[in-house]
Amino acid sequence: MRQFKDNAGRTWTVDINVATLKRVRGLTGVDLMQVIEGTLIEKLIRDPVLLCDVVYAVCKPEADAAKVSDEEFGKAMAGDAIEAATTAVLEELVGFCPSPRDRANLGRVLQATKKVMERARDLVEKKLDSGELDRLADRLLETAGASSGTAPESSASTPGP
Repeated sequence: MRQFKDNAGRTWTVDINVATLKRVRGLTGVDLMQVIEGTLIEKLIRDPVLLCDVVYAVCKPEADAAKVSDEEFGKAMAGDAIEAATTAVLEELVGFCPSPRDRANLGRVLQATKKVMERARDLVEKKLDSGELDRLADRLLETAGASSGTAPESSASTPGP
């Protein structure tokens, strides 16, 4: 079992088992075992609302006991809490996989995904630090300014005959 904290300071336990998989599928329509195929990780990373719905469904028995609604749970999920919840769910899924081979492969997929994401973050930081993005924005603004100065006036602002 893994744990994470939300932004309200509550600690949540992530325990993936067959009952959890059924609950998540029933509440969200997401089959967590698709993680083995490699498509689910990207889908969850790109859609934080879906991700938080899945995490809430995983933690629902605990949320019900604490009388934390879906909306209250979502309000406390942003930034580091989402990353911690994502890590907890994905690592628990690795441990749940029935096949040792699937566990090993999924663990490798998760490591590769983390590396790609870190490299993408490094690239963005490098571009920000180098001023490349500022120069691009300046060029775009100059181009937009030049082209807007040559546009014909609208008929609403042109005096009539």
